[in-house]
Amino acid sequence: MCVYTRFEASVSPFSQICTHVFEVLRGKDTPAFHKERYCINWTISVNSRWLRGYLLCVCLSMTPDQDLLLKESLKMMTDMIILCATLALSLFFWVLSLTISTYSGTLQPVSPWRWLFSILVPLMLTSRALKRKSLNYSGALGALLVGFVLTMANYSFFSSLLAFFLTSSKLTRWGGAQKKRIDADYKEGGQRNWIQVFCNGGVPTELALLYMIEVGPGEIPIDFSKQYTASWMCLSLLGALACSTGDTWSSEVGPMLSQSQPRLITTWKEVPAGTNGGVTTVGLLASFLGGLTVGVAYYVTQLLFVGDLNMADPQWPVMVYAGMAGLLGSMLDSFLGAHMQYSGFDASIGKVVSYESATTTRICGKPILDNNAVNLFTSVIIALVLPGLAWGMWPR
Repeated sequence: MCVYTRFEASVSPFSQICTHVFEVLRGKDTPAFHKERYCINWTISVNSRWLRGYLLCVCLSMTPDQDLLLKESLKMMTDMIILCATLALSLFFWVLSLTISTYSGTLQPVSPWRWLFSILVPLMLTSRALKRKSLNYSGALGALLVGFVLTMANYSFFSSLLAFFLTSSKLTRWGGAQKKRIDADYKEGGQRNWIQVFCNGGVPTELALLYMIEVGPGEIPIDFSKQYTASWMCLSLLGALACSTGDTWSSEVGPMLSQSQPRLITTWKEVPAGTNGGVTTVGLLASFLGGLTVGVAYYVTQLLFVGDLNMADPQWPVMVYAGMAGLLGSMLDSFLGAHMQYSGFDASIGKVVSYESATTTRICGKPILDNNAVNLFTSVIIALVLPGLAWGMWPR
């Protein structure tokens, strides 16, 4: 078949395709339209019926109002399809967990609402982050996995992750023009990839899986005398998230609000903004507040979803320890960065960079680790240390 036709270039081909696709798939070849305003001539030879239908749809034209209406309808249909698929998937996993619990005897089945919430909410959040350039495509897939595991395990884990993600994304976009003048690796919105996602969320994800193996999905109070292992895992996960939040807040808020030059944490000498290992008073305070924010989110969720808090130890210390984790994590990150990350001033661009070249002057550090590796090591160390501190000083 040979098609020779014209169509208006101002009309979206995508809209033209979707309007008449059903007629074409039913086998009704739609003739080409001829109007007074034409822009493009196509001569195409095709044999495939599917390809012929596709090309015939492209050749059709619509008014701007019809085009807008179609786009809104398609968006609504897409949302409905995703919702229906999520419902079906959550019900499938619920039936599967119910079957497993029937044969194992000791496991409690996960409710369909928990399955639905664990799939739908992370999906909505990652889609929003992708549109706002907080994540790239690989980062969105990684964040979807991390969000699903933490939400399924414990709603307090989810709220802590949500506090970290929303506040960090907002602060990353804040003052982009000024940060672009300082940071040689600045990206609009952050655009975090899967490596960055797993270096910050990998430790919490592993701990959430271990938590589900230990006690199953659900919320429990932190009580070392009754649930030592599970309480240890909860505080370890909280410490890892608070550490990542504190480090992000410090690096995003410090350059914007500090009126003084950063000082290298090892020698306390002034260094240019953007130097690995450089700290400011404002940045350290922000790191504590970042960790505290995660702790508040965890504590509020405990109050809402844990029914027997009156029989357990006080839960308010989680906020204090989360703030400590944010501060200690930021300081440890700076210490490791000062020693194991190369920082040099590149005179050709007037910025601090992490690579050696003929135009750079070394400030501190050696090229052993990159920023992602430092974040991962810091997260692991804080996750190991915080539960021990909390166990020794938790009020009883």
